[in-house]
Amino acid sequence: MNKINNLALIFGVTTTLMGGLLPTLAQAQGSAAGAWPTKSVKLIIPFPPGGSTDIVGRIAAERLSRELGQPVVIENRGGAGGAIGAEMIARAVPDGYTLGMATVSTHGVLPVVNPKLSYDPMRDFIPVTNLAAVPNVLAVHPGVKAANMKELLALLRANPGKLSYASSGTGGIGHLMGETFKASTKTFIVHVPYRGAAPAVTDAMAGQVEMIFDNLPSSLQAVRSGKLRGIAVAAQQRFPALPDVPTYAELGMPECNGMAWYGLVYPAKTPDAIVQRVHAAAVRALADPLVRDKLREQAAFAVGNTPAQFAEEIRKEIETNRRVVKEQGIVMTE
Repeated sequence: MNKINNLALIFGVTTTLMGGLLPTLAQAQGSAAGAWPTKSVKLIIPFPPGGSTDIVGRIAAERLSRELGQPVVIENRGGAGGAIGAEMIARAVPDGYTLGMATVSTHGVLPVVNPKLSYDPMRDFIPVTNLAAVPNVLAVHPGVKAANMKELLALLRANPGKLSYASSGTGGIGHLMGETFKASTKTFIVHVPYRGAAPAVTDAMAGQVEMIFDNLPSSLQAVRSGKLRGIAVAAQQRFPALPDVPTYAELGMPECNGMAWYGLVYPAKTPDAIVQRVHAAAVRALADPLVRDKLREQAAFAVGNTPAQFAEEIRKEIETNRRVVKEQGIVMTE
């Protein structure tokens, strides 16, 4: 007993025979979380600037900075369809100061198509919340002689392998969208992967590639301005800013009609108190009409669900994409 008391005195802790206990690791973590954040928080976006993930992430970061009382600093880490940035998030120190963006590409597609992926989307992350859902779009360069889906399919079937489509990267959502489209329509289009949506959109506008499968936020301005021609959107209904562009469902292609999402995740083992604090801050931010309007202007719709609900969305996305890859016979060769 004397030895215990002596040790307690050395570490500045008093004990009693009935219930005086040294602080546990959980208590220490709770105390640290209580003071959090005391410095800036890094938000890793696993794609280059200018793409849909970057657009949604920056809108969220601006308001989260105010809610948390510390700057939320963007760090773009593109490459490998989002895998490089996602791995950085997964391997970060779980102290709450490295937050990350999760997308259908990083957490729903790559785990299905890349057997060498260095992270597990369910085991290596803690979901915080789904920030926003967005439509996807198929668009073509104005020089392509196809004003609608019927004309595009006729052109593709008459010229197998002669047209190409851009995506944000191998193994990303745009890639899976393109391959699902090819399997569904029994067409052959050459895939041209880029290091993010922004350069893919740039080359599509320039006519370097004839088609693009993309999230709508990063292609919206190009379609609205006529620099790209919208053929179809993947959404529950037509997007108000593009009233003449039908949904895949309207065109009898429901298998191509899935929307994308963008959410916040932490590396595994991040203290729950911090996760809950960021979740609450994100929900408050998404409830702000100004934030919702900013997202809507970029073709994104605020969500703000619970960590458990977001985890279930990720799980279902993985299951759906695994089924699509298997049933449609999609093979990723790049």
